[in-house]
Amino acid sequence: MFIRNFLATIGRYCLLMYRVFAVPDRWRMTLRQTLLEMENLGLNSLGIIIIISLFMGAIMTIQIKLDMDNPLLPAYTTGLATRDTLLLEFSSTIMCLILAGKVGSNIASEIGTMRITEQIDALEIMGVNSANYLIWPKIVAFVIMMPFMVIVSMTLGLLGGYAVGLSSDIITVAEYQEGIQFSFMSYYVFYSIVKSMVFGFIIASVSAYYGYYAYGGALDVGKASTNAVVNSSVFVLLSDIVLTNFMLA
Repeated sequence: MFIRNFLATIGRYCLLMYRVFAVPDRWRMTLRQTLLEMENLGLNSLGIIIIISLFMGAIMTIQIKLDMDNPLLPAYTTGLATRDTLLLEFSSTIMCLILAGKVGSNIASEIGTMRITEQIDALEIMGVNSANYLIWPKIVAFVIMMPFMVIVSMTLGLLGGYAVGLSSDIITVAEYQEGIQFSFMSYYVFYSIVKSMVFGFIIASVSAYYGYYAYGGALDVGKASTNAVVNSSVFVLLSDIVLTNFMLA
């Protein structure tokens, strides 16, 4: 029963994505909606990214320095560990898990509300490809904005660690700067950006799927929103394993 339901869900998801990525009927309207979604899903999420990245960069710097305060370790170890943690996992994977809660629930509840209020049915009656009209701009906008948000998170995370060196005696600014510059690999930034774009597609498409097929009432919209956040988070983690083995192995 579980396998049959799982395969049915995968099949329905693929059929929905086939409809989503059909050629839009009106490009001008679709592009205009995409720009609005870039602001709604991307720019409006910068606040939480700024706050979390600054504090997590500072916290990681403090904890790494205190846990690795060993005279046998070089002085740049703290900055190096903070930088690689931010670049490889936090600014891409962890931030996407956080955004899955904010953006994913937003997409699922918005589309789910349109479903139960029969707005999607009205679009279908008028001959509009509702999946393409509603979901395509959200997926494209979120995938486009993800690299920008990841770079902001990386920068602010490193600035959070830098602020620790300026405002305390836990680590000096010179030691921290030496660490974040030591043996820098620009490929890590590329790797993180690619991961974030894949994660952005997963979050937007899975959330849209659960919202699009939310039938019933307000309670069902809440269930769809919960399922969207949980399942998109699970698929983000699974794809993280695959991408890490593929791109870093």
